[in-house]
Amino acid sequence: MPLPDPILQSEAFELSDAVQANEFYQDKGWTDGLPIVPPTAHGVNACLRAAGLGPDAVIGTERVRQRPLTAEKVAINAVMAGCLPGYMPVLVAVLRAMCEEPFNLHGSTASTGGSAQFIVVNGPIRQTLGMNATHNVLSTGNRANATIGRAVRLVLINVLGCVPGQLDRSTLGHPGKYSLCIAEDEEDSPWLPLAQQRGVAEGVSAVTVMACESPHQTMNEWTHDPEEVVETFAAEMRHNMLTYSIWPGNYGLVIPKQLRELLAAAGWQKRDIQDYVYRRARVKRRDWAGVGKATIVDRGGGPDQEFCALRAPEDLLVVAAGGPAGGFGAVVPPWLGSKALAVTRPVTPPGGE
Repeated sequence: MPLPDPILQSEAFELSDAVQANEFYQDKGWTDGLPIVPPTAHGVNACLRAAGLGPDAVIGTERVRQRPLTAEKVAINAVMAGCLPGYMPVLVAVLRAMCEEPFNLHGSTASTGGSAQFIVVNGPIRQTLGMNATHNVLSTGNRANATIGRAVRLVLINVLGCVPGQLDRSTLGHPGKYSLCIAEDEEDSPWLPLAQQRGVAEGVSAVTVMACESPHQTMNEWTHDPEEVVETFAAEMRHNMLTYSIWPGNYGLVIPKQLRELLAAAGWQKRDIQDYVYRRARVKRRDWAGVGKATIVDRGGGPDQEFCALRAPEDLLVVAAGGPAGGFGAVVPPWLGSKALAVTRPVTPPGGE
């Protein structure tokens, strides 16, 4: 016989229907502004079983205030976000990555910079969950993509208190804070998947999480020269350095099929893209004069002081994703350079720990 569900510790509320539940949660400030799925005990326990975790299991701890993320609280927010139980192992991996010290969970979620979490999923679990890696990949239309990313935001609000105007001090924020979760298009790409580039074994599902500002879409359909295509991405990164932040760290680069086929036909692999961008995504202090920041040109190391977008070529996270047509791509800039670094973690199957 199956074991009975464990007793949940969170306070329970008796509400007449989903409409009343939504109004109750909205009044309490327990949502991101969108309607939620009422987190019944049945739904929460289904998520816990899918992850192979007991309610009291600690998924991770926010290091500055020492706030633990228990599996029960995470499962509640997963249900609220609309996640199916099978999404829970991915959500757990994402939160574990965010709790690692290099990610700087507290700083990146409390800052006035208003960063979001850019989540890239690799490996077989993408297909198991039916995640989207192609059309409209950075936006709407896929339940797993949308709700996994949204569940992260709800955990931040409800467990860590990242409420706008309180702990979350974002001046503007950006729409990616609702959800910015994608899968890599491994089946239709000639390149090594991101997780494998970052040390995860082939065939193992994994997530990579990066604190980011809003994606910048680029387009170049006027050339077949791979250097010119990648130069467009480097130019966008230089622009971000001048108008936002010059501090080096991880950048994401999302390359859809049309441009990656052009690059692959010329023999370019992800490493070639990383090396080129590392050489070209650089600015000098004097360049600030052209973007309204002339008063800082003569500070620091002087007008010829050079800054690079990346600390090393490996800082660039190249992701194959997006629809099949159009010479588009996207640069995903960092929140504050190396103050918060991308983290990659394998997805642990139920009972795997």
